[in-house]
Amino acid sequence: MADLSFLAAAAHEGAEHAEPTALYLNAGGWVAATMIVLILLMIYLRVPQLIAAGLDKKIAGIKAMLDEAKQLRSEAEALRAEYEKKVRSADAHATELKKAAEEEARQILAKAKDDATALIARRERMAEDKIAAAERAAIDELRAKAADAAAQAARGLIAKGHDAKADKALVDKAISGI
Repeated sequence: MADLSFLAAAAHEGAEHAEPTALYLNAGGWVAATMIVLILLMIYLRVPQLIAAGLDKKIAGIKAMLDEAKQLRSEAEALRAEYEKKVRSADAHATELKKAAEEEARQILAKAKDDATALIARRERMAEDKIAAAERAAIDELRAKAADAAAQAARGLIAKGHDAKADKALVDKAISGI
């Protein structure tokens, strides 16, 4: 192996080798020429304008989406404000309803107290009237019994103290008075 490395070193030292070319252009020249042709072809085919038009179209789409998003946001804010207003209105309405219900409950309670007081007074009067009627009925019954007892006693006295002669005198006296 040592012999081979000697030969490779000798070949490098003394000889300059020629670079390959084609149509007087080396590899770097061909790359540059190809790039120039490619750039000229892209300009000829209007690729930059197409890219710019595509980007402009994309920008316009993004602007439209941003405008739509702004509009949606403003609509959402309007809806939010409307619902907040409705919530405040509903809270106020609920407060009003609560106050009205409390007032109505107070009125119903006051009316119930008044009605209960009137009912108690009416029942007391009815009870007093029943008691008075019962007293009158008892007095009337007592009077009737006393009258019956007096009539029976008078009959008994008259029957004992009057005879047919006394009755005739009384009847004659009554007839003459007519």
